[in-house]
Amino acid sequence: MPESKSRKKATYTPPPAKASAPKPLPRWFLPVALGLMIFGLLWLVVTYLSPGAAYPIPGIGQWNLGVGFAIIIVGFGMFSRWR
Repeated sequence: MPESKSRKKATYTPPPAKASAPKPLPRWFLPVALGLMIFGLLWLVVTYLSPGAAYPIPGIGQWNLGVGFAIIIVGFGMFSRWR
């Protein structure tokens, strides 16, 4: 029995490969990420060593710990994008 020409499937052609590589990050990215991590660590050390967690910001008390950890988390977030 002859085959129908209209039912033939075209051969598979894979989609074109993406030629664009991800853009490199700016030169300031790594120093800023490291600086934030170190600054957050220093913030926590000053908070722990000050009497009653009065410093670096005197009015917020123990929330200075939260500020220090938030700065460190921002540094970690930047490191997750570093290439």
